[in-house]
Amino acid sequence: MTLFLEQLLNGMQFGVFLFLVSAGLTLVLGIMNVVNLAHGSLYMLGAYFAATFYAWTGSLWIAFFLMVPSSLLIGIIVEVVTLRRLYSRDHMDQVLVTFGLILFFNEGVKLIWGAEAQYMPIPESLSDPTQIFDIPYPTYRLVIIGVGLLVAAVLYILISRTKTGMLIRAGASNGPMIRALGVNIRLLYTIIFGMGAFLAGLAGLMAGPILSVESGMGEEMLILAFVVIVIGGIGSIRGALVASILVGVFDVVGRSYLPDLLLRVVPSDIAETAGPALASMLIYLLMILVLFFRPEGLFPAGGR
Repeated sequence: MTLFLEQLLNGMQFGVFLFLVSAGLTLVLGIMNVVNLAHGSLYMLGAYFAATFYAWTGSLWIAFFLMVPSSLLIGIIVEVVTLRRLYSRDHMDQVLVTFGLILFFNEGVKLIWGAEAQYMPIPESLSDPTQIFDIPYPTYRLVIIGVGLLVAAVLYILISRTKTGMLIRAGASNGPMIRALGVNIRLLYTIIFGMGAFLAGLAGLMAGPILSVESGMGEEMLILAFVVIVIGGIGSIRGALVASILVGVFDVVGRSYLPDLLLRVVPSDIAETAGPALASMLIYLLMILVLFFRPEGLFPAGGR
């Protein structure tokens, strides 16, 4: 039971971490109708900015406050210089351009920071474990859970209770109509993309102390983020949160228990080979199952 609770907490932590990555992507895809493969690169840049600012200042809080404008600025530049010219283009054009941005950013960080991975130490104030149900659990991972849930609450209030959120929901439902009503759709898109870049950068900052910061680190997270928004429903913040937690728990708990369960029903040599492979497929099987019953995802659109 202790091991199960630990893995459940790990899955929850991984899930809310995925939410930070996927929330911005689902807004960009659901509202702007842009397939942004470079979203993982924005996550990577956030991690590099955070690692650099942390090394300069020795404070994770200061690194956060310096990372925010840096991620926003990069997001705005990417939107203005590249994506703004792609809104009326085919999705394949968007895929090709944003894939080119992945290559550009991967090589760019190698030129600026070098090819070797960088590491961020966990702050001393968060390094000691916290007792959860008499289980010692890393405090920093609890902080990730808290930050993810706080961001989810803020996004819900922003999108459901503010004028900007009303415009975002309207843009998700009928972009040409709000353009015809005189809304500056370009400015709205810039705000949305900047918000997505900030969320990706925040995920990169939170990942720095528990993962290595290296070129190409965004690609794997991009794949998982697309799985999340397909399961949750494109354009839905609530769907992204629920799907992220489902994917996180399925992935972590499945990798922990599936190989041992297979040992009970098949020979050990088969279980040792098939167990890890099947565990890595669980989230994709979950996606297939959800789409079979709900092709539009768990909570289809409107950006709510």
